[in-house]
Amino acid sequence: MTWSEMQPLLEQACRETLVMVGWSTLIAVLGGLPLGILLVLTDRGGLLQNTVVNKVIGQVVNIGRSMPFIILMVALMNFTRWVTGTTIGSEAAIVPLAIGGIPFFARLVETAVREVDHGLVEAVQAMGGNTWTIVRKVLVPEALPSLIASTTTTVIALIGYSAMAGTVGGGGLGDLAVRYGYQRFETGLMWITVAVLAVVISLIQFAGDYAARALHRRGGRSGPAPKLRLLKAKEPAAADVSKVA
Repeated sequence: MTWSEMQPLLEQACRETLVMVGWSTLIAVLGGLPLGILLVLTDRGGLLQNTVVNKVIGQVVNIGRSMPFIILMVALMNFTRWVTGTTIGSEAAIVPLAIGGIPFFARLVETAVREVDHGLVEAVQAMGGNTWTIVRKVLVPEALPSLIASTTTTVIALIGYSAMAGTVGGGGLGDLAVRYGYQRFETGLMWITVAVLAVVISLIQFAGDYAARALHRRGGRSGPAPKLRLLKAKEPAAADVSKVA
């Protein structure tokens, strides 16, 4: 197979992979972020301590994470057909990719949020801040560099999942490698596909690391966080409470 024959196939497969991973990442972040924060808030000693809710959410997340993606795709075929009208193609692959990504990202969010200095939470509580204020003003901003790194890890994992989706007609680079590299013995195209995946993953990892480091420096992790440290040092006052709330 010549390069002129490979090029349109690679371009289409790259577009399909980007669409699958892009939409599934968005859904995974929107679904996993609140789940991860809830796991922290409802845990023992958390702001919304609730053992039953924490155990239920934890079990759901654990079941979602423990299931191999190829089995998850098969198990969700009826649901995928109900949502998209088909079980084949990149649009159909978004459904299991997103559902598989939500618990994966939720655990990463939980780990990132647990790393936030509890003293900052106590400072805002002392000034009358409610749970929503603490989440919005402390937990998410302070954990943002780690959340960016977690999102990068999730994107890379979903690229790997999307390649597996290609084995059952999910489209994308995985489907291209299987149909041409394995079934038609086009070894050259298969290795080019592998190289494209390696380059894409490297670029995503570089961009994610750069963004996380930039936010880490901007947030002053090497020194005090000005607003919250000053608030912690001051005695509670009505004016300060209004600023934080």
